[in-house]
Amino acid sequence: MEKDAMPAGNTNVGTLVSTAEIRILICYLLSAIDEPVPGQMLANVLHYEGLANAFEVTDAIEYLVKGDQLAVVNEQEGTYIVTQNGRDIADTLKSSLSMTIRDRAYVAALKMQTQFKNAKDNDFAVTKEDGRLFLTCTAKDSDKPFMSIKLLVGDHEQANFIKERFLSQTDLYAKIMELITK
Repeated sequence: MEKDAMPAGNTNVGTLVSTAEIRILICYLLSAIDEPVPGQMLANVLHYEGLANAFEVTDAIEYLVKGDQLAVVNEQEGTYIVTQNGRDIADTLKSSLSMTIRDRAYVAALKMQTQFKNAKDNDFAVTKEDGRLFLTCTAKDSDKPFMSIKLLVGDHEQANFIKERFLSQTDLYAKIMELITK
């Protein structure tokens, strides 16, 4: 395929540089996951994994929506789902992508989905008290808080880093409960 896309910050083997391949990969991933996916998170994940440039992914998502291969599920959350047209494209053309690319992208997308679901089940607040910055992470069950952790942080950047780590730890609650109840 023609190299018509910017690489994801590097030229490693496994970086997609064809807009067609990026579009196929997006349809493949959304078809495999079969749940709404935040477009911005997908762009970031594929970029951080070195699979595709984030800007190219964002452009591909817009193109696929216009072509009726993707549909917007929730505009506020920026989530998308694959249409039947997109599924057909994924089924027909997925073999044009290497197995390595498909596997790496799928694993990364599953991690992203977990993080997205965790974000819905958690609240985060950055507050300033006596000139000090705090991050409060609250885990919810059925929209009711069941655990809260308040941390002193150095700045907003550190608060965002901790928030992302908090969201990526799927077994964090179990570990905390185990430590408390031993």
